[in-house]
Amino acid sequence: MTTAARGGPQHIPRPPGWEPGDPARWIGAPIDDLSLDDVCRVVASGSVPPRRAPVDTATRWASSVLVPLYEDAGQVHVVLTRRSWQLRSHTGEVSFPGGRREAGDVDLWETATREAMEEIALDPTVAERIGELDHLATVSSNSTIVPYVAALPRRPELVPNDDEVDAILHVPMVELADPGVYRQEIWRWDGMERPIHFFELVGDTVWGATASMLVDLLARISAVR
Repeated sequence: MTTAARGGPQHIPRPPGWEPGDPARWIGAPIDDLSLDDVCRVVASGSVPPRRAPVDTATRWASSVLVPLYEDAGQVHVVLTRRSWQLRSHTGEVSFPGGRREAGDVDLWETATREAMEEIALDPTVAERIGELDHLATVSSNSTIVPYVAALPRRPELVPNDDEVDAILHVPMVELADPGVYRQEIWRWDGMERPIHFFELVGDTVWGATASMLVDLLARISAVR
């Protein structure tokens, strides 16, 4: 039997002189028995103090993403997207649905749900707002990103917007928590060190800001196990 290869064709701009980083913080904390209600309670409680960057709309673009979770066959799943290979930026990268706030958006939650509707046809009325993960400040796009965790009542029927999304990924949390799937690298540039996170899925690599959000979520869950 052939084992499907992990890792994908995503371009990783790895600098010279990088080094392996630390192991996953959730090693030894089993999460395979966690229900969606368990995960939602952890996120809603804010049990891990967030290290949030302020949403500075004066100097940065205000953006948000939706982190959709649902339970299927006794396992919590997260919905991710693979961006279109035709886009000009972040081509083919795995990400959560989301984007920049538009003038008509009431708040960044509306930005996240609107973008999810546009990108993968996720009905915003079924997404229950649970809480936020750490806010991230990106260097490449000069954005502050607010990740909103949302609970879905069941596995959603989704349709990718071909102009933006190449594929929709339904990934079990237990797979993300597998120590063999996660790795960290230390990148150095301009005299600074920065940990970069990676999740090697079958056929795809999740890295960068999206991987940091997943690390945050898994760390919060494992902290209460």
